[in-house]
Amino acid sequence: MTAEQSLPELDPVIHAQARLRVVAALNVLGEGDEMAFGSLKDLLGMTAGNLSVHLTKLEEAEYIRITKTHRGRTPVTYVALTKRGRLAFEDYTKAIRALLDNAGGTI
Repeated sequence: MTAEQSLPELDPVIHAQARLRVVAALNVLGEGDEMAFGSLKDLLGMTAGNLSVHLTKLEEAEYIRITKTHRGRTPVTYVALTKRGRLAFEDYTKAIRALLDNAGGTI
């Protein structure tokens, strides 16, 4: 790495392990598709409280959209990755790859 090159910046919103797992899980859904909160919680093995905290951070960054509705009389919350969130995840993965490519070393 030369003096002119610098290490890529990693998005601090996505970089937290739990939020990275959330964004990665939502990224596999088609654009506009959403996942029920309970399904996401079960998939990631997180508590409802922990997941809620991380979803709030992602929602504040406009990386996810949260929709609260009802299925019959039962309230249900859906979570979807926004276009901004998809782009941020794409940029994050590019930055990680660049960082690892520049790390050198051998296995």
